[in-house]
Amino acid sequence: MKTELLAPAKNIEIAITAIDAGADAVYIGASGFGARHRAGNSLEDIEKLVNYAHKFYVKVMVTVNTIIKNSELEDVKTLIKKLYEIGVDSIIVQDMAILKWAIEGEIPPIPLHISTQCNNRTEEKVNFFNRLGIPRVVLARELSIYQIKNIIEKNPNIEIETFIHGALCVSYSGQCYMSNYLGGRSANRGECAQPCRKKYSVVNEDGKVYIKDKHVLSLKDFNASDKIKDLIKIGVKSFKIEGRLKDTLYVKNVVGYYRQIIDKYSDKTSSGRIDLGFTPNINKTFNRSYTEYFLETRGNCFNFDSPKFIGEKIGKVVDVNKKYFIAKLDKKVVLHNQDGLCFNNTGTIGCFVNKIEGNKIFPNSIDGIEKGMTIYRNIDTDFEKELSNAQTKRQIGVDIKYKNGVLYITDEDNNSVSVSVTETEEPNNPDKMNENFIKSMNKTGDSDFYINNLNIESKLPFMPISKINEYRRTLFEHLMKERLKNYPIEKSQNLKYTNYPDNTIDYRGNVFNKDAEEFYKNCGAFVKEYAPEHKIPNNNIELMRTKHCIKYSLNMCKSPETLYLVDDRNEKYRLNFDCKHCEMSILPFRE
Repeated sequence: MKTELLAPAKNIEIAITAIDAGADAVYIGASGFGARHRAGNSLEDIEKLVNYAHKFYVKVMVTVNTIIKNSELEDVKTLIKKLYEIGVDSIIVQDMAILKWAIEGEIPPIPLHISTQCNNRTEEKVNFFNRLGIPRVVLARELSIYQIKNIIEKNPNIEIETFIHGALCVSYSGQCYMSNYLGGRSANRGECAQPCRKKYSVVNEDGKVYIKDKHVLSLKDFNASDKIKDLIKIGVKSFKIEGRLKDTLYVKNVVGYYRQIIDKYSDKTSSGRIDLGFTPNINKTFNRSYTEYFLETRGNCFNFDSPKFIGEKIGKVVDVNKKYFIAKLDKKVVLHNQDGLCFNNTGTIGCFVNKIEGNKIFPNSIDGIEKGMTIYRNIDTDFEKELSNAQTKRQIGVDIKYKNGVLYITDEDNNSVSVSVTETEEPNNPDKMNENFIKSMNKTGDSDFYINNLNIESKLPFMPISKINEYRRTLFEHLMKERLKNYPIEKSQNLKYTNYPDNTIDYRGNVFNKDAEEFYKNCGAFVKEYAPEHKIPNNNIELMRTKHCIKYSLNMCKSPETLYLVDDRNEKYRLNFDCKHCEMSILPFRE
């Protein structure tokens, strides 16, 4: 069994870091039309990435997962054609116009993966894409292991990709219109302003305040590491890490961490041995504390106090002086100069460590630090140095054999080439010749290969060390050309229209252009209104729908009270509670 580890990349440098750390695939944005507007890359850089990734049989996926204006349709077609030409393995899509083009032969046969932005949370929705002929669907994050298992069992011919780590959108993906409603920055156009990370108050109809100025829509970060074995067992094909805006060290650490876990239960889909050069620790990388979300049980997935990284709990403040404080640290905790500390659960009181003298900590600012406070560390300089300095390396295993004047090399994917040895002079010392040959051939250094087995099956001729090194380089060069020539290119199968589960599409279908409308028409569905980005519907639009329920968090599930959100501008929003499905929606408030 093979399972893919899919890593995010803001740019080519981070993508290469992810590959070296063990990613089987990376997803990256092009210059436009990706759901992370600030994470775009040129076609030239994406082509360089493809060339690097394919050496290790790592796939490159490009996000084209925004909804598209009529005026942009031709530009998107052109982009997809260019991505296909430079060897991109697949594109991740949201807009149904792209499916129409694929069915009608208007774009090349590049595999299309259905983005989580398409709100893929039911068996019927996934089955629709299965019947269309789509090879992969990215499921909604809110599903349980049981629900994922059921979808896989009912749709065995389509690959299922699930998120396993990173930031969580509080709304079902693709169903959040709050950012667009507030300021015209559409989440479905890659421009989300993250209103979910802001402060709100929760009040009832009489003005009674249940929560005052808290981050009531801010969720913890997803961490499914304890459920990897179970998810592999039920047949998930790809594990996705969120984070196309994250930095190099974050991606390096998180990819390395999940690579080690997945390797316990499944083989890689890519090639090469991974030498991390560091010990991964996801508790030292940015997180809002962790949750398994709804994978098994409804737990505490929210973090009302702060959307920031508070860090690991490491001790207590015993006493405070004008220039330093005295700390009682947990066992095995060692502080270093320039470590970042935090002293409350809102992340508003913190400092850098300037000097350490025993249990006396001299911070760059003593403001706000009080006796009895819990100490958290959110910057561990020692770990960051280890991470930065680690010579993370990925190399492909090869077997080399010499027999009767020919050098043969075969890699772990069974690609083989051979090179004739032109030397014929017999060595004066055959044993020394063998020793030099083995020693020189094993000097793979920073190349893309390492020697797994080296066999000498017939008598070697005399070769100077320089010549042996030359043969090694030639073998590696020819083998890499053979690997790339044999790279398994996947092409989209013939897609076909099929009936959509619903007869009518409202604003939640995110239709934004004539081709998407035509697609649904050809699937037997009528588009009665376009996406809110086109025009806010006259009816009460849901600004978001979420599995995170404020009544549940307040232990008010059975309460009949009507609740409202109030933001920092005193704007009011009505909360609807769908208790049957254990969901909450947010709507504009109208008197």
